[in-house]
Amino acid sequence: MRKIGINLHSVKGCSDSEAAELLASHGFEATFSDTYSAERQVEIAELLAKKGISYDTLHAPFDRINDMWREGEDGERMCERLIAAVDNCALAGVPTAIVHLSSGVHAPQINDVGIARFTRLVEHAEKKGVVVAFENQRKLANISWALETFEANAHVGFCWDCGHEGCFSPGREYMPLFSSQLAALHIHDNFAVFNEDRHMLPFDASLDFERIARQIRTSGYGGTLMLEVFKKDGEPYGNMSADEYLSRAYAAATALRKMTDND
Repeated sequence: MRKIGINLHSVKGCSDSEAAELLASHGFEATFSDTYSAERQVEIAELLAKKGISYDTLHAPFDRINDMWREGEDGERMCERLIAAVDNCALAGVPTAIVHLSSGVHAPQINDVGIARFTRLVEHAEKKGVVVAFENQRKLANISWALETFEANAHVGFCWDCGHEGCFSPGREYMPLFSSQLAALHIHDNFAVFNEDRHMLPFDASLDFERIARQIRTSGYGGTLMLEVFKKDGEPYGNMSADEYLSRAYAAATALRKMTDND
């Protein structure tokens, strides 16, 4: 039976130790986090190990990801930030780094500058024994380039974000194209309204989780069902306690696992 996971800080305002305790108390077996200092990353890994929670992935920085495709110092700095995320994975024993390839509707086109930088990142990940899982955003061309270019590389895979598929590229399906390279999941719900990335719990909005479960099941991927969700102020979760929210999150993930695993 595959593991159920959720992002470490799905409930805002908790310390790392509080978040780990909350996840463990609600039955979550795996998690991921953002990229922090190397010291904090190792501390989180130690906290999770004590709770018996698998530290599956680390989300690499993405706030200036389009700089990767632009000449100049900003692009070099962004590349170094991604390389540092891979280094943190190696230090903390996290097997996979989740990496975006672009951001926004008007992202730069694929070019030699970006190709060279992402190739450098992949080569560094190989040396460190870390998998780079490229996550779908708005642009099909970028992720197609990466997953086709590095198709034979065991240190490159696909992170399928079903929520992004719904709201950033309505009507497009990524799994028929890249399921053979699936290395990680980001699972959340929304109303498939363009650019409304809600990160709601599964079954709380309008995405087709029958299809999502079927595509996970038929891919052959046996890894964690990883939620990427957030308890935010306001509707629909603002009035819930942390315990109520995480109980509901675990129940949703368990229901999805029954669908993916035919339990």
